[in-house]
Amino acid sequence: MSLSVVARGGGAAIELQVTPRTATITTMAKHSQRMDNTPSTPPFSDVPFSPGSMVVVTLGSPRDKFWGVILKLSAEGLSISGLELASFEDFVVMVRDGDSFTPAVVFFPMHRIERVELDLPDGSLPSLSQRFSEKTGLDPTVVLGSAFPNGQGSQTATTPPAARASGDPA
Repeated sequence: MSLSVVARGGGAAIELQVTPRTATITTMAKHSQRMDNTPSTPPFSDVPFSPGSMVVVTLGSPRDKFWGVILKLSAEGLSISGLELASFEDFVVMVRDGDSFTPAVVFFPMHRIERVELDLPDGSLPSLSQRFSEKTGLDPTVVLGSAFPNGQGSQTATTPPAARASGDPA
């Protein structure tokens, strides 16, 4: 297909011809292959803020912080199952003691979110998730994520058998 444009001005004619070029886009494997044909594993998933990621959310108007597991992230906002950061230590004690609890399943509109950061260790300081696991012996993504999608109400955390047998209060 060819397109010709003729422009006339001042007695001279200028003719432009445009011929579209075909382009070939080749795709690459999602993850590179090592020499032994085993897939290499990236340090994070392709989308670090995907459902199931543990995060700390900083909110504005009113200022607040929330810790939990991402249920859904969209242009409209963030759905998360978790708790206010100020309640973290009390929550850990409740879970460790086997008390029943119901994690908050909330939606924050995007205009209220100031910052979302992955719950990762900072140098020698453990992440909140690591602190939770060390004190309770439970995985926070399982504990907080189990409130969704069933929404079956309150849960009872059980102390892991190893902690009960040793008498370690964690």
